[in-house]
Amino acid sequence: MPPPARGAPSNDKNPPPAGANPAKPVRDREALGRSRGGLTTKIHLLADTRCRPLVRVTSAGRRHTTLALPPLLAHLRITRRGTGRPRTRPGRLLADKAYSSKATRSCLRRRHIQAVIPEPADQVANRRRRGQRGGRPLSFDTELYKQRNTVERAISKLRQHQAVATRYDKRDFVYRGSVDVAAIRIWLRDPVP
Repeated sequence: MPPPARGAPSNDKNPPPAGANPAKPVRDREALGRSRGGLTTKIHLLADTRCRPLVRVTSAGRRHTTLALPPLLAHLRITRRGTGRPRTRPGRLLADKAYSSKATRSCLRRRHIQAVIPEPADQVANRRRRGQRGGRPLSFDTELYKQRNTVERAISKLRQHQAVATRYDKRDFVYRGSVDVAAIRIWLRDPVP
């Protein structure tokens, strides 16, 4: 039997799963990433105005938050009262300055979702520096933006559950199950009127 080719996985106890990218570490597949505090996981969340989680995605702690927005919007389903298929887009999306990018704004524009996202100071300065080529200032509703803390409160409600706050689970699918159970408990405490 010839020796394995250079870079090929060896015949050990834990071969990579089928279809897995061998160049990507296992931690990325399990939504674990290095940060100053050790291995961390981010929960990306869409919540309604009553701080109830609608959709969640987990990723490694070092991943940027804007990468999770398209999968969140793709999985969003808002049930209607009575009959009819669920809505797949909200009327508006409130987010912090981390989501202020061309890609995010164009994604929301394509889906006809109003973006209530402030523009960071460096982007404002770059736009002003370019003059007429910089474009018009973005519209921003400060009164609507005051409601942005609803997602922070929804995450605080999720973190009241110890399994979500600590993440001792090794596998991502087990951790996502813990987040789902916590979200179900939140919805049961505050049902739809």
